[in-house]
Amino acid sequence: MDKLVLFDNSTLNNLLNTRSGETKFGEHVTTLTSVSNIYDTLITLDVDYVIFGLPESVGVFANHGKSGTSSTWEATIKILLNTQSNNFNPAKKVLVLGHLDFTTEQEMLLTLNQDNPKHISKSRKLVAQIDKHVVDLVTTIVSAGKTPIAIGGGHNNAYGMIKGTSLALKQPVNSINFDAHTDFRALEGRHSGNGFSYAYAEGFLKRYFAFGLHENYTSSDIFSQFEENKHLDYNTYEAIAVRQQIKFKKELRRAEKHINTTNFGIEIDCDAIINTPSSAQTSSGFSAEKTRQFLHHFANLDNVSYLHICEAIAKNKKAAQVGKLVSYLITDFIRSNSNKND
Repeated sequence: MDKLVLFDNSTLNNLLNTRSGETKFGEHVTTLTSVSNIYDTLITLDVDYVIFGLPESVGVFANHGKSGTSSTWEATIKILLNTQSNNFNPAKKVLVLGHLDFTTEQEMLLTLNQDNPKHISKSRKLVAQIDKHVVDLVTTIVSAGKTPIAIGGGHNNAYGMIKGTSLALKQPVNSINFDAHTDFRALEGRHSGNGFSYAYAEGFLKRYFAFGLHENYTSSDIFSQFEENKHLDYNTYEAIAVRQQIKFKKELRRAEKHINTTNFGIEIDCDAIINTPSSAQTSSGFSAEKTRQFLHHFANLDNVSYLHICEAIAKNKKAAQVGKLVSYLITDFIRSNSNKND
């Protein structure tokens, strides 16, 4: 846990904007005071959800993508803490843990050139190191019986989320990925485009559903691979939203049938949400409302084990927009998941 930087009360109070007659989300969340014995501490805490940040762009860089995903955690937590606390937002069930500090890795990126194959190789080795820290933290959280909610970074961190959950539960897990891409690329060194393929090859991922693939950006080899493997399934954005050959709600149920056979994680790649600043921003994609409906559907299932929101870029004038969107997704997940047995 040497990379873990706790979110303390001092930081919390600096970010809170209190107002007379209102109670903010951040006034009721739990924070920790020590990084020692986190597992033992988590077991004793009366919380269900553990929120943490992954402020890194290394995986996106290593996949020849647009860097900037390291900014999302800071932008999101500012908005989330100042969300209203009410009967719809059970903040008392939440621990804001902090973030993994990848400052050193981010600084190393400044010395690398994406056009240099040797530099790409170096960045992929950095991603493999980041994996270890994500796996360690997620394993600890899930082993303690809590649900991790990871914010920021590239989709390379799906590997750490899946492996950490699998190790904690001592069995392979499934995954539902709301994404324009499968991120099931070749095992060519770790990056944001092969988190799921690595997790599958190593036996941590059993069943996988890619929801809303963009036909323009998915290779024929990937489609063939998915069609030939019963553990892999998908639908496309065009089939749902453009040609309307299949219905959104029916596809939610079909995807549920595929992955809800055991514990599964929910992956939200902001590349899939129309006009959202991200590593591969799209001008044609699902709306924020459709994304929230998707998340509500799967968060409401008993087998869900984690939420991972990634690939957004929250910089400059767009920071508040991205932070607000991700905060909506976090509170939707908590709201739907905490009410599933009510």
